[in-house]
Amino acid sequence: MEKIASFTVDHLRLLRGVYVSRRDVTPSGDVITTFDVRMTEPNRQPALPGNVLHTIEHLAATYLRNHPQWRDRIVYWGPMGCCTGNYLIVAGHCTSAEIAPLVAETMRFVADYEGEVPGASARDCGNYTYMDLDGARRAARTYLTEVLERLDESNLTYPD
Repeated sequence: MEKIASFTVDHLRLLRGVYVSRRDVTPSGDVITTFDVRMTEPNRQPALPGNVLHTIEHLAATYLRNHPQWRDRIVYWGPMGCCTGNYLIVAGHCTSAEIAPLVAETMRFVADYEGEVPGASARDCGNYTYMDLDGARRAARTYLTEVLERLDESNLTYPD
């Protein structure tokens, strides 16, 4: 079986950042871009707890799908199985440098969020008690201040 592209990235050298994971063309000819929103360094920093990622998912997905400029281009936001970050899928051809300000804005929203987590009810979510808002705020703030506010090419392009 052929190895998929995401398993060819050198995770031993991968830093926290925002990376183009892939670009796909749908059968109708539309381009979609998948971003690797890497919040921890794989295999070197602790993975994010599942309840933290779940909370970030609820907040970020809600924020992005309501964003006045981007909402029509947001296809998906969700956690990576390895718990080191999230995937953001947008319609159209986008670069990491173009999407990084939106990711920073989203993380700022998560870091500053107060109140009930959107969709965190038994009616709206299959595991609504699996949330950690304080942990999500801390993780978003760390990622924002340590990575997104200091981005350079090493945080925007996968290592060779």
